Amino acid sequence: MKINPFVLVGIGVIAVSTSAVLVKLASAPAPVIAFYRLLISTFILLPIFLIKYKHELQFISKRDWLYSLIAGVFLAFHFILWFESLNYTSVTSSTVLVTLQPLFAFIGTYLFFKEKIRFSSVASGILGICGSVIIAWGDFQISGMALYGDVLALIACIMVTAYLLFGQHVRKRLSLITYTFIVYGISSITLFLYVIALQYPLAPYPLNDWMVFLLLAIVPTLLGHSMFNWSLQWLSTSTISIAILFEPVGAAILAYFILGEHVLWTQVIGGLVIIVGISLYLLNERRVYKETSVQTNKN
Repeated sequence: MKINPFVLVGIGVIAVSTSAVLVKLASAPAPVIAFYRLLISTFILLPIFLIKYKHELQFISKRDWLYSLIAGVFLAFHFILWFESLNYTSVTSSTVLVTLQPLFAFIGTYLFFKEKIRFSSVASGILGICGSVIIAWGDFQISGMALYGDVLALIACIMVTAYLLFGQHVRKRLSLITYTFIVYGISSITLFLYVIALQYPLAPYPLNDWMVFLLLAIVPTLLGHSMFNWSLQWLSTSTISIAILFEPVGAAILAYFILGEHVLWTQVIGGLVIIVGISLYLLNERRVYKETSVQTNKN
């Protein structure tokens, strides 16, 4: 039976949209939630890795291990900061600001990989910044703590961008399962050391928290991102990236019905400006990629 790839992407978007709401439902500290989310994900991947992919370890270079280590640490702190932001600001604001990741990516590629910055990228970045300012201004009207949560979400966005930048080169040489298992494992160790160093209790927690830990590992982490990776067989990265922009919409709807959070007009306007900015950036990247491919084939 043939599966429509757009259905897979839709399932993935719904799955990742549950992340922020699930975090809000837990009473455990943010670093503990992040630790158990990645630890459980790693243990779920372990038997698959051992049975089918462990032979790939012999092909990993020292540089790949270094980049994987750096990526895993950045991923760990992304989760710490993002989950912590949800203690201060709304699901909508936090999730929208985290979706700025593609715009931070072109800054990172310019600084670290010396890629040229096009005018369209700068324009998209300015739109994204304007959207962030609108959201931050609206949250500041509510309280300074909401603005603090927005800042944490933005830093979390920078962290996940760094994770992707360092991980993308390793990912090209390893299977998805092997790369994910290694990075999640490194992140789990990083989070464990962080939790121990800051003396957060690993237990006991109520049954509701353990259910949240398990659901975070299965639904947004493994199911959500697995759907995106699976659909890459048929759809372009740009198409999937644009689809992921609907995550804040799904998160806002779930937060409204489950948490009773109301959406502010500043969040709607700021979110739309950010989505337009990122969409223009991704569509332009897709156009440039096609032009480059055509030119390469001609040569």
